Amino acid sequence: MAVDQASILADVAEMLRAIRDDAGVDGEITMATRFQDDLEMESIDVISLAGRLQVRYGDRVNFAQLVAGLDLESVRQLRVGQLVEHIAAALNRADASPGKAGTPA
Repeated sequence: MAVDQASILADVAEMLRAIRDDAGVDGEITMATRFQDDLEMESIDVISLAGRLQVRYGDRVNFAQLVAGLDLESVRQLRVGQLVEHIAAALNRADASPGKAGTPA
């Protein structure tokens, strides 16, 4: 079953609002929202997001894997949509993998 990107976006937006609460994130967080330019996230915020993703999605989603292949400028311009798409793809792979709990191997 394909993962719903809208629900992932809602989850990620909630995490980002909790992380950036002190900065008063204004407006809607969309797929086009950029982590640095729009949300003014700093390194510690990204670490906090990675931790929240781990709690929410477990080992199925690896945030470090998303940013590992990016250069510094690409990381700075990372969009929420890129993270949502990464999460959706990881969850779809996890759902399709053999031996998944409840599924015959």
